[in-house]
Formats: sequence, structure tokens, C-alpha cells
Amino acid sequence: MKFSKLLLTSAFSLSLLLAGCGSGGEKAVNENADNTNKDSKEEKTVELVAGSKLQDGTYQLSEKDFDEHGWKVNFEITVKDGKITESDFDYINEEGTLKSEDEKYQEIMKEKSGVGPAEFIPELNEQLVEKQDASQVDIVSGATSSSEIFINYAQQLIQAAQKGDTNPIEIDAQGELKDGEYSLEEKNIGSTGWKTYIKMTVENGKITDVDYNYVNADGQLKTDDEEYQKKMTEKSGTGPKDFIPELSNSLIEKQNAGEVEIVTGATHSSHSFKMYAAQLINAAQKGDTTPIEIDNFVYEEK
Repeated sequence: MKFSKLLLTSAFSLSLLLAGCGSGGEKAVNENADNTNKDSKEEKTVELVAGSKLQDGTYQLSEKDFDEHGWKVNFEITVKDGKITESDFDYINEEGTLKSEDEKYQEIMKEKSGVGPAEFIPELNEQLVEKQDASQVDIVSGATSSSEIFINYAQQLIQAAQKGDTNPIEIDAQGELKDGEYSLEEKNIGSTGWKTYIKMTVENGKITDVDYNYVNADGQLKTDDEEYQKKMTEKSGTGPKDFIPELSNSLIEKQNAGEVEIVTGATHSSHSFKMYAAQLINAAQKGDTTPIEIDNFVYEEK
């Protein structure tokens, strides 16, 4: 198969306008204030202070089976000098046609949603090369499902690159969930003092329990922090006592991370939850109960 390559043609700089503080870095108390400084043209220089650097190599991920529409994902990233220099994410069908090159699919999808694979696939690839962090990739309007799939898989490839593990990753995206307890936890405390964990129980092929929360260095849960609850509710209209159980219950109800709805006022946490929940579901599809440790990136503004 011939992959379309997106090359990084300029030197990468960690001068970003961050929406958050890495994959595990909880935003400031006002989580919904993504555009507070939207009119400011001054870029904030940030420094990576936690999270292992990427090891050079080529890292591959592919879905095992075609979906009901006849497509499956192939994804490859190249790391050179510790940076992602190429990202090649696309869907392929049984005939070997790439979705980004399927003119009929492009026409139908663009007419319905305003964007097609010829646009959103290169945009997602370009974002990953630019931002070097799956959690900082923005959802492409009109391609929400594909964007979330991309973010989940990009995160898994980054985790492999942090370890230097070049073994291809196979995702059984069409597989049934295997019974067991699956857990994921961030390794590093974020810049605002919290890190995420999720524990998910599967019984009789269904998600029956979700234990999701943030914990600080003292072992305190965010849902038990009354001051945080008060301040966030005042600013955003919701607090951890509200959005954390809402997201957990939504996953149990929907049985699908992609169908979990974003909680108004907790946008960042919602996206983070969906990304990690999707990875746990992939583990459950394999029946792999090995605890997942996320060596999450943490940044400090300079």
C-alpha cells in the first residue's frame, strides 16, 4: 500500500496556544473558557516538564476488520529526533482504495456534513505533526467520529513511541467486549495538580461499572474537593461532582465512547474522558486486562 506522507518542513517549536496542559493536565477551574484569550495574538511559550520523549522509529496501528461500511483504519507515524515528522492516517477498503482518494465518498459526505475525507484526513494528520500531542488535536467540524478515532489511535501510537515499541498495534474495533476489569491511569500530575484515572468493569459483554475521577498528590479525589466544586460551578455551571458521574453513567448507557456526549462547562474533561474510555474499550475488545499507564505530557508556560 502506498501511504501519503505529510512531512514536517519547518523546525518544530513548542510555542503553542494551549487549550489545556497535556493529555492529563486538567484545565484551570473555568474549563469552558477555551476562547478566553481568543483575541490575543501573543503566543505563550511552553516547556515540556513531564512525559517521556518520543523515541525515533516508525510506529504502526491498524484495525483488524472492515466496518459495516467496508472500511478500516491504517495509521503510521514517523518519529525523528524525538519529534513526529510524518503522520499517515487513512481508511482503506477491500479493493485497496483510500477513503481520502474516494471521489464518490468525498462528494456524498461533503454534501451531508460540509467536509469530506479529502479535507479532514489531511487536516488531522497535519494537526498531529504540528502539535505533537494527541490530546491537543482539535475535532474537525463535520467529522467528529473520525476525529475521535484519530485522537484515540494517535494517543496509543504516542504511548508506543515513548517506549520505543515498534511492534504494530492491532485494534479489534469490531470485536465484542471481553469480561474483566480494565484500568487506565495517568503517571504524571498535571500543571493544575491533578491526574486522571478510569476503571471499567465488563460483565456478560457489557460495561457495567465505571470508576472515573481525578486525584492529586495527596490522594484527594476531585469530586471530594468542595472548594474546586464551588469555584468551577460558579464559572462554568458544572463541577466535578456533576460532570464526572455524568460522563461515567453515559459510558455505561451508551456502551460506546464515541456516543458519550460532551458535558457543557466541562469540555476539556469530556474530550479527555472519551479518549481514554475509547482506549479502554479497545483493551476490552482484546481481553487485555493489563493496567494502562499513560505517561502524559505536562507543560509549563514560560
